[in-house]
This record gives sequence, structure tokens and C-alpha cells, in this order.
Amino acid sequence: MNAVDMHCDTIMKIYQSPINEPGHLKKNNFQLDIPKMQQGDYLLQNFAIFLDKEAVDSPYEEAKAMIDCFYNEMEENTEEIRPVTRYEQILDNGLNERMSALLTMEEGAPIEGSVEKLEEFYNLGVRMMTLTWNYPNEIGYPNAVFADGNEQLTEKTQSGLTHKGIEIVQRMNDLGMIIDVSHGSDALVNDVLQYTDRPFVASHSNARKVHSHYRNLSDDLIKKIGERGGVIGINFSDHFLQDAKEKGSLIHAICRHARHLYNVGGIEAVALGSDFDGITVHQDLPDGTILPTIYDALRKSDFSSEQVDQIFNKNILRLYQDFLI
Repeated sequence: MNAVDMHCDTIMKIYQSPINEPGHLKKNNFQLDIPKMQQGDYLLQNFAIFLDKEAVDSPYEEAKAMIDCFYNEMEENTEEIRPVTRYEQILDNGLNERMSALLTMEEGAPIEGSVEKLEEFYNLGVRMMTLTWNYPNEIGYPNAVFADGNEQLTEKTQSGLTHKGIEIVQRMNDLGMIIDVSHGSDALVNDVLQYTDRPFVASHSNARKVHSHYRNLSDDLIKKIGERGGVIGINFSDHFLQDAKEKGSLIHAICRHARHLYNVGGIEAVALGSDFDGITVHQDLPDGTILPTIYDALRKSDFSSEQVDQIFNKNILRLYQDFLI
């Protein structure tokens, strides 16, 4: 099976864990750790450096501290998992029965609108960046914002990339850092399509037609991302999979989103982006050990074994082969 998951917030959970009850990748009570990943048959996990920019003094310094945490965890578990920046390293780790870890960043605020800081994070190993989270930043605008100190998200889709954001995404293309438009406004995604020419991802986003949530992607954007050669990772959050009033398993909801993404964007556009450790634990999708069950459910929902393999690893590995050189 060899699963590749484009998004999790596990490093944030480890970084924020209290001193008297530390969490580590080797084993923890979170949704992902080494044993859970091994049981889930993971080939590669994207580990995001995620922060709430309004809750820290310096997003730049906070991101660098979290990157140190990531590499400390890699050093402690080098027999089981190793960080990668090149595609060949993924293959080598797989041949040696090790998992791979790709360092990503969820929220562009740490680069402070600076091409130089973007390049600094690239040199630290970051190979994918989610342009925005739930606040506008120097790069662009999200599909929802925390307004007036209220923790409720308010839809906001009319603004896209800033002028500086256009420069940033073009430099990301040049560097080989993958653009991630999850959380971005519809206008932001269209701006990325207009001002760049390489494939990009929505690392943890679902289909708006299946569940009408503003964090999900419209059919128009799904189609355009697929035509560009991009990939969309299905988010496992119950909030983005189906309405709370709907009955039925979240695993079945994943299958519905996968089918819709396939029908609109093509099978090559469908992948996994669980958002484990950034989402509420749900009995249907408790942790990384559930991936074999999802694989079987997709097969039973009339995807061929080749198509499920594409969803589980081949589609995103195709993109990594192009970028991670």
C-alpha cells in the first residue's frame, strides 16, 4: 500500500506538549507516531510547521524553533524515518524499509513577505508551503478569517494574492518549493493559476459540491488544478467531509469526495491529506492506523487497485519526482 499523506500537524503537537508530559514521534497519544505509521503502512508523511501567527510574538522565530523540533525528532528515530529533500531519498528509504518525512510549512507568515526568508526556509529543508492559514498575510488572503477576535470563521473570498505574493509564488516555482493553496481563497487559487506555470497542490482540501463548506474546493478549481497537473489531498476532518446532520461513516464520505475529485479533476489529481493532529479525533478516523481500512473501502467503492494506488501514493510521488531534484 505504501501511503503518502500530504498534511499533518504532529510537529506542532510535539512542540507544544508540556514538559511534564512530553510528546515524541517515537510514541505518543496523538494521531500519528512511529508505531501508528508503521501499522498504517506509510511510505512518506508531510510534516507541517504550523503556527497561529496572531498567537506568537514572531512567526519567523517560532517556525525556526519548530523546524529544530522536527529535526530533533528525525535524529531520535533515524532507523525508522528520515527527512527527505530529493526524490531519490524517498526511493532509498523505501528500499531500506524506512519511512520518509517531508518538511512543509502551513502559513506563509514566517517568511514575512521576504524572498530572502523564503530561500532561508528552503535551505532549511522546507519543500512545500501553504500560502495562508485563517488570516490574511503578506502573501494573500484565506477563504475564511478570524474576525474581531471571534473564533468563528467568516467567509472571505474576494481577495487573492498580494503583489508581494505574486513574487513569492513565482520564486517558489523557481526554487522547486511546491505551492499549497489549501486555506486559500478562490481568488488566490485563480491568481496562482494565472501567475505560475508549474503544478501545485491543495494538500488538505475536499470537494465543495459534496459538502458545501467554504474550505472545500469548487468544481471549477478542482478541474483547473487537475488540468495543471496538480494534486488534491482529501482532508479527514469531519467538518469538511460531511454535514454534522448527515448519517454514515466518514470513511464512506472520503470515498464520495474521492469519486467526485476523480470525476471532475481526473484520477491523477486525487491524493491523501489527512490533517491528523490538526483535526478532532473521530471514532471513524482515529489515527494513522486507519489507512488500510480506507484503502479497502476505496476498492469496494469501485476504484480499481491501480486507481487506489494512485490516490495513496503514485499521484503525489509523480509531483515529488518533478520538484524534489
